[in-house]
Amino acid sequence: MDQLNIFEQKSQEDVLGFAPLAERMRPQTLDEFIGQTHLLGPGKILDRLIANRRFHSLILWGPPGCGKTTLAKIIAAQTATHLVYLSAVMAGAKEIRAAVQEARETLAKTKARTWLFMDEIHRLNKAQQDTLLPHVENGTILLLGATTENPSFEIIRPLLSRAQVAVLEPLNETSLRQIVARALSETQKGLGKYPARLLPDAEDYLLAASGGDARVILNALEIAVLTTSPGEDGVRVVDIEAAKEALLRKSVHYDKAGEEHFNLISALHKSIRGSDPDAALYWLTRMLQGGEDPLYLARRIIRMASEDIGLADPLALVQAVNAFQAYHFLGSPEGELALAQAVVYLCMAPKSNSIYKAFAKAREIATNSGDARVPLHLRNAPTGFMKKLGYGKQYKYPHDYAEGWTPEVYMPEGLTGERFYYPQPRGWEGRWLEQLEARRRKVKENIEGEDGAPK
Repeated sequence: MDQLNIFEQKSQEDVLGFAPLAERMRPQTLDEFIGQTHLLGPGKILDRLIANRRFHSLILWGPPGCGKTTLAKIIAAQTATHLVYLSAVMAGAKEIRAAVQEARETLAKTKARTWLFMDEIHRLNKAQQDTLLPHVENGTILLLGATTENPSFEIIRPLLSRAQVAVLEPLNETSLRQIVARALSETQKGLGKYPARLLPDAEDYLLAASGGDARVILNALEIAVLTTSPGEDGVRVVDIEAAKEALLRKSVHYDKAGEEHFNLISALHKSIRGSDPDAALYWLTRMLQGGEDPLYLARRIIRMASEDIGLADPLALVQAVNAFQAYHFLGSPEGELALAQAVVYLCMAPKSNSIYKAFAKAREIATNSGDARVPLHLRNAPTGFMKKLGYGKQYKYPHDYAEGWTPEVYMPEGLTGERFYYPQPRGWEGRWLEQLEARRRKVKENIEGEDGAPK
């Protein structure tokens, strides 16, 4: 058995030798772990849980490359528990049941609890999560999930209520610099045996382009070092051109179906509403580079034109619809310029949410007064019988009047005098404010007598 363990260990070492730098440099202890001090700092939540051996199911939520998998393995090691690793990409109900059985057998033999580490737990469907639930609930297993997606969107509520969610942040510049320095100096698992030096502008470029993802920066660093020839002193000096070639493309953190999708479209909408064209263009570009459907963005821009500008500038809607048509006609990348034009126009246009608020109030009241009858003078009278009943009687035709309108009542009984539309004094909308108020005053005067009582 000992000889078998030796061969197994040698095999694992061989595999690790071929593993990417990010895998080889994965920390094995909390002392080696860099970053996430808001969770692991002295007295913080994970520090207390590990120190006190308090067992509680955890969901580690954070962006790629921030240390979720590494931290999960360290937690299991530090709490002297058994660890079963599953990836939701490949695991199903059968694998979950096998893990639960293994946990029961381990507890019976060694009295040790079992962490079930479920990587990418957001990929489990509802049925699979239901399979997991009773075993988490009765304590057979301790769930240790890792996800890049918002747990409140992707994990069923009963399971989520039985676990604590630890939010991991993208690694900051200080943490990334420490990780790079360690990788360059470490001789056994890192790049120290070459040796290599990263020029400041190359390091700055990799830090900015990594998006806080340690895996991205380490794998790019390894390519840059291995493809750079040694100098006369034997040192490989990695410049910014080598860094750019190694990275190939900057990391763009975006998920068209997840929380980041909603965060970015919210940022775009609020930037337009706030009349900031620079911010709006930035968020538009971020979404386009992240692979968002440009026609989805065009539809959202059309919505913004009505919701936040409306009749303060009627041309905003024209610009938005034209941008949709222009992109549909041209496609990418040419059509994206039309989207940018519409975004800037909407930012610079005067703002009004009067139409949005008026429609919302009208919808609410219409829902609650669906049985209000149409006044007789407004009803259609296509037959003689209807005319005898008074349909259309005393209707006043606005075009027969000099001003083009009459102080007629068009609301049903019980809603007379109800107001939905309150125009802003800005832009095109403000030009007609005085005329609208004059009409409303005249209608009110006609409805009420001199003492304020209805006629």
